[in-house]
This record gives sequence, structure tokens and C-alpha cells, in this order.
Amino acid sequence: MKILITGANGMLAKEIKNEFKNNELICTDVDELDITNIENVQAYVKKVNPEIIINCAAYTAVDKAEDDKELARKVNAVGPKNLAKVSKENNIILVHISTDYVFGGNKPLNEFYKEDDEKSPNTVYGATKLEGENEIEKNCDKYYIFRTAWLFGDGKNFVRTMIKLGNEKEEINVVSDQHGSPTYTVDLAKVIYESIKKQIPYGIYNVTNEGYTTWYEFAKEIFKLANINCKVNSVKSEEFESKAHRPKNSKLSKEKILSEGISLPSYEDALKRYLKKECRK
Repeated sequence: MKILITGANGMLAKEIKNEFKNNELICTDVDELDITNIENVQAYVKKVNPEIIINCAAYTAVDKAEDDKELARKVNAVGPKNLAKVSKENNIILVHISTDYVFGGNKPLNEFYKEDDEKSPNTVYGATKLEGENEIEKNCDKYYIFRTAWLFGDGKNFVRTMIKLGNEKEEINVVSDQHGSPTYTVDLAKVIYESIKKQIPYGIYNVTNEGYTTWYEFAKEIFKLANINCKVNSVKSEEFESKAHRPKNSKLSKEKILSEGISLPSYEDALKRYLKKECRK
């Protein structure tokens, strides 16, 4: 297959390139392809003629987005709209990555978000990502939207930050009132590959590693596995200054993707594999 990957230098895109390495890959970043420019997208797609577009381009700086609404919307909403239109025009399958932030995270903690639950984003990031989803649904017939959360992998991420802090400090504060599923980019890339290979029905799917935790408990697990002696203090979200609200409940139901015979390992298993890989660097 000939596959066009946008945002190809990002953390998830690195694993997608590895997962799809036996295919013909056209890898672009903003310098090669500006997805916010419809003429640019039309011309580039016509030139390379892909069968699949995997869109990894996104504005993910959650706090900065509160002040940079225009750019966040261009990348997270206008870009996907352009890709959707061009995909439909050329009979291309579009794969797009979205986020738990589209929900808002206010459900009771004993409940999980299903794909068709009410959306109530309360950040610019979440609102623009939701607009991007809506534009794809409106303008494209053959698409997969994978909603995920708490990504870690080969790039700047929570695990690396904790290891750095744990080696520098005797104790740190980590929030204990935000709940979700840490998700390894390697595992998410495999799900994307399997979904396309198995030709599961087009639509929106929640995809995270199995199991749920808090950032506080996750930090303790990281230190335990990495043999780092650092005390972790449990604190509330309100004790951290941030421009954007963080979801308290990021727990996504995976029933839909599981019903297609596709599953992910636990986040604990993923963390062990990730740390083993990191140690080899």
C-alpha cells in the first residue's frame, strides 16, 4: 500500500512508520505539506496518489492553545477538514488521531466514555479536536478516527519527565484526582495497523491500553520499575497552575474496538516494555 503520513516527526508517527515499514510510505511534516491549505493538500495528494492518509499532525500544547486559538483550530479542525475533502475526492481511506479531551472528563469515576457519548469539551484543545472529528464525519465516507489518551513513547512524555525528576529530586508532587489509561504509542500503532489490515467498519473508536490509574499511581509505578528512590506526594489538580482544565475522568470504554477482535495489553505491561527499551538507549 502507498501511505501518506502527516506530522511524521511526532511521537506516534515514529511508531506508525515502523509498524507500516513494509509499505510505501510518504512521510511529511509542515515544511512538505501544510494541511491547513486546501490547495496545498489537493496538489500534494494528486502528486503522490496515496491509498491511505494517516494524519498525525496536531496542535497538542493544551495550555498554549488557550491563547493560540486560531492556530490550534487551523491545525486541529481546518487541517482534518481539508484532508477529509481530498480523501473523498480521491477515494482514499483517512486515518485520524483524536483525544479524550473531546468529552470534557466530568462523568462520575465509575463510568466510562463510549464513542457516542455527549461531547462537552472545556478546553480550546478539546473543542478544536472535536471540530476536526465533526469535519471528517461530514466530509469523508472512508475514515477511522482513533480516540486515545495519556500517550507515552519515543519523545517528550510523562514517563521520561518522571524519570528525570525522580533522579534529580528527593520528592515530587503528582496529581491524584485525574483518572485514565496510559497508552504506549507502539501498541496504538499496532491497533491502527490491524484495523486497516482487517478492514474493520469505518467510524470512531476509543483506543487506550487496558487498565485505569491516576497520574500519582502511575508515577509510583514508574519509580518502582525504574528503581528510583523518590517520594511521590499526592496532590489535587487545583494545586497546579494551568490555563487549561484537565479532565478528571479520561476513562474510555474499549468495547467497540474489542468487538472487532482487536485488543491492547495492560498499561503496566506497556510500561515495562517501554522502560526496557529506554534502558537500551
